[in-house]
Amino acid sequence: MSQGQPRRPSGHQETSGEQGAVRYGDVFPAVSGGLAEKPVAPQDAATMQSAENLVFGHTLRGGPAAAMQSAATANERMGAVGHDQATDATAVQGVTVSETRVPGGRIVTEFVAGQAVGQYLARDDDGATAGGGASAGAVDKDTTNVTIGEALEATALAAGDAPVERSDAAAIQAAEARATGLDANVPGGLAAQAQSAAAGNAWAWRDEDKATLGDVLANATARLVADKPVESADALGVAGAENRNRDDGTARPGGVAASMAAAARLNRDEAVWE
Repeated sequence: MSQGQPRRPSGHQETSGEQGAVRYGDVFPAVSGGLAEKPVAPQDAATMQSAENLVFGHTLRGGPAAAMQSAATANERMGAVGHDQATDATAVQGVTVSETRVPGGRIVTEFVAGQAVGQYLARDDDGATAGGGASAGAVDKDTTNVTIGEALEATALAAGDAPVERSDAAAIQAAEARATGLDANVPGGLAAQAQSAAAGNAWAWRDEDKATLGDVLANATARLVADKPVESADALGVAGAENRNRDDGTARPGGVAASMAAAARLNRDEAVWE
């Protein structure tokens, strides 16, 4: 999808905090309506990064996640958005990645709040090409059967700098239990480390002293004693555990539940293609 030149949506009344902010319409000219007028928020970018990691195995160079991350960083620096902020439209409708099989590969389309922001041809032999003709990086990962471990590693990439909270530990515990089939924590496993990190973070005064999701979930696949493809029931169970332990009752954007949901959706779509 050719992005063209950035534009400023018309008819938007700026608040003092949003003045000069980079909006979705600036980054993705094809976006319209209310979304085009909203500043790009850090957790929107983190969620898109998680989705790209699940599909491609990495964040695409010059892709939507990278563009959103740059815009969100600029907005955070100018005080237009907070570090933990998500755009209301994306918090409700989310970001999604849709794939359609074609001879020799698949067409991948990325959406923010239901609006397409990027499209790529992912060839089976030589990688992905952006719809506008620019290279978008090689695809070296089969999207069939994304596992729980891979979904946890995607969380480490998307929200790796976020300090581990009680809700994260609960989600990781639920994910590990579903991967291993064990009711109790594995000694020294992911859940045990996440619970210890969350407890320590509750007493830490400085953010730099807090353990992060990246600390806990790096190399999650190798550290699980067993692993399995993510199914819808797994995603629902993890989401329930995370939501019950968050004060606002909602999942962390780009967090464990979000990555599990994206993985379950990809696995379900792949099964339809077969």
